Amino acid sequence: TDLLLEEAKIDHVDTIGGIDYNVGKLHGQDVVITGTGIGKVLSASATAAMLNNFNITEAIFTGIAGGVEDETKVLDEVIGTKLVYHDYGTITNDGFKWTTGNTGEMVGKDGYFFCDEKLVDLAYASACEVLGEEHVFKGVIATGDQYIASEEYVDYLDEKFDAKACEMEGAAIGAVCTQYETPFVILRAMSDKADGQSHESFDNMGDIAADNSARIVMHM
Repeated sequence: TDLLLEEAKIDHVDTIGGIDYNVGKLHGQDVVITGTGIGKVLSASATAAMLNNFNITEAIFTGIAGGVEDETKVLDEVIGTKLVYHDYGTITNDGFKWTTGNTGEMVGKDGYFFCDEKLVDLAYASACEVLGEEHVFKGVIATGDQYIASEEYVDYLDEKFDAKACEMEGAAIGAVCTQYETPFVILRAMSDKADGQSHESFDNMGDIAADNSARIVMHM
């Protein structure tokens, strides 16, 4: 958010629910820029407030995430094609069982929220221009209210969802945008590998990864 605000020409700031919504232009485009906060609740709340109070035609969410598949390295970019809650399910005597939940027709099938194809293509092309094609991937992003630092759970996300990245906001934003019928895309720069060394990598690479995502948004 900081880099985007530095580059934008902000006309005014509206504060709603304690969140600042910066209204202005970014590289000639009308924008509203905000930081949602961490986790599904805050990100969904901020997204709903934005869609309710401003004339938003497309939503772009950017930030950092943990890489899941072996091919995604730290500082690579993942463009989400669809989002899924990896922590939605039932706790049984046999442990946690993931389910699609009562998601209804608005999320398509199997509990996924689908990014807009045109925005995905634009984000992918822009990311390739900024980072180089070898550092850009498209695929599933898994969302949950946990910071993942476990090789075992990373393997589960890969096997269960074929996820390329995991984070804490994307599917919640996708759910709200889907409900409001607003095209959206999620961009994530890899700050870590969501494994036992994730905290050290996050501390060292988080700011660089976030700035990479911001530069891609500006290119878009």
